[in-house]
Amino acid sequence: MASPQLQQAIDVIRALVSKVGSIEEMRALNEKMALPPEPDVKKEPVVANGVRAEWIAAPGAAADRVVLYLHGGGYVMGSLNTHRDFMGRISRAAQARVLGLDYRLAPEHPFPAAVDDSVAGYRFLLEQGLRPARIAIAGDSAGGALTLAILIAGRDAGLAMPAAAVCLSPMIDLEFLGESMKTRKDVDPIFTPDAIGLLGTAYLAGANPRTPLASPLYADPKGFPPLLIQVGDHEVLLDDSKRLAQRARAAGVQVKLEVWPEMIHRFQTFAGFLPEGQQAVEGIGKFILEQIP
Repeated sequence: MASPQLQQAIDVIRALVSKVGSIEEMRALNEKMALPPEPDVKKEPVVANGVRAEWIAAPGAAADRVVLYLHGGGYVMGSLNTHRDFMGRISRAAQARVLGLDYRLAPEHPFPAAVDDSVAGYRFLLEQGLRPARIAIAGDSAGGALTLAILIAGRDAGLAMPAAAVCLSPMIDLEFLGESMKTRKDVDPIFTPDAIGLLGTAYLAGANPRTPLASPLYADPKGFPPLLIQVGDHEVLLDDSKRLAQRARAAGVQVKLEVWPEMIHRFQTFAGFLPEGQQAVEGIGKFILEQIP
């Protein structure tokens, strides 16, 4: 049974979402909901190959264990500010430094701007002398898709693969063909099929929705590092994660798929007040430590 905090969060989210119309309003709401990081978490601004970024480190973070993090927000919103608390929790759980990227957003910067910035961030880490075997890549929602896009583009460019990748409620099919778009539409408090379709349209700006770097579900996952996929059972994107796991396993990739009962889209990022979110964070940290001892 889910915690009481989950229903409280759902009630607040539904009330706020009902008042939002434009992208500008969505961005403002997202920033308003941002939680401050825990007091002992340190942050340091940096420019990663032209992309604004930030090093986040909790006490005990190993200098040579790094998580490259891509925030969610449907490609049109989200920032370092909205995810700073979450990245600090990842740093603590994984005992790793986290490099958060402030990639360019649509519709001002449509596909492939976010992919280009994300790959630039991974190249930045390699250029800093960090070994790929000591790097994990992670992201939620659109950031989960960008995590996979880095693997696809990096592999095709001959870059060494990181040690692990973590996808949280990844938004990886911009045609939105998963059956859960229908079966979960009445229980998802964040997305409706129409609303999520508008985000995809803003990002694609006319590009083919089956382009693998935009919709990684349609990419060949051969050669990917071990994947952790976490998703809530009450979100319309549930089947994106299930289909990703199936395709990756068929390609010989080590996959750990976790479907969390009653949880909503990117519930992990609510770890500051949602017990299940913090439990998921601890699981993410354990997975990363298993891959990067």
